[in-house]
Amino acid sequence: MFAKMTIKQQYRFFLQQLQTIYTLNEATAITDWVFESLAGIKRFDIIKNPAQVLPASNTELLNSTLIALLQHKPVQYILGEAWFYNLKLKVNENVLIPRPETEELVELVLSKAMNIKNTTPVLLDIGTGSGCIAIALKKNMPAAIVTAIDVSKEALQIAKENAANQNTNIQFLETNFLDETQWPALPMFDIIISNPPYIPINEKEKLAINVTAFEPHQALFVPDNSPLLFYEKIAAFGKTHLTINGKIYMETHEDFATKTAALFSQFYKEVIIKTDIFGKERMVVAEN
Repeated sequence: MFAKMTIKQQYRFFLQQLQTIYTLNEATAITDWVFESLAGIKRFDIIKNPAQVLPASNTELLNSTLIALLQHKPVQYILGEAWFYNLKLKVNENVLIPRPETEELVELVLSKAMNIKNTTPVLLDIGTGSGCIAIALKKNMPAAIVTAIDVSKEALQIAKENAANQNTNIQFLETNFLDETQWPALPMFDIIISNPPYIPINEKEKLAINVTAFEPHQALFVPDNSPLLFYEKIAAFGKTHLTINGKIYMETHEDFATKTAALFSQFYKEVIIKTDIFGKERMVVAEN
């Protein structure tokens, strides 16, 4: 596909091909990321030395990567890496790709954490996946005692690798949070945070193919007749495992933020809906 092309020609061809399924901005970002990650080539290098010819091994890698991208496979899974809160994390098809809106959830926790009187707050991340939330919080709150749980053994393996790579001490537990008989094994927490599955299965067709074809459905979808399934469990769990004045931070479906807040208002003294940078109601905070 890239036979006898210069690096400039390869870059241009790669970008043009990606624009058949991505916007120009998305295609450019992906192309830049791929060329730097696989060939060690930045855009400045292409401008500086456009006639450069890459070794055959690099060209083969670019070829196979482009084919996979054109089949809608996320670039993060192809490269095995994703960025979250300035942290480079390992990812594969066993974990969700960290999203920018989840960074906003982390930022919200950190902005409020200064008000916590406990100098060593105890945190729980429910449904940790790649570990992105737990690791970002531990990195920015080194004194915090962080526990992260997930039902997926494969996801926890990735999370543990990421925590080790980031030099963060986090306790990871394989836990089916929906099974209330497993709750007694968990201690009390000052902060509970979760980005749980919240997309009704009937919305699957509305999602991009790169999400539905590659990302783990267990971490995405809930039954159509129980869209608040995880929030109901979190609300109940918090009544026995959240300290006085402790807080629960949750990412939500924009269509269900109001219902989620109403649910928590039955049991918690203060419940607030927060919007993301696009003005969508995507976060709910409840205080015990």
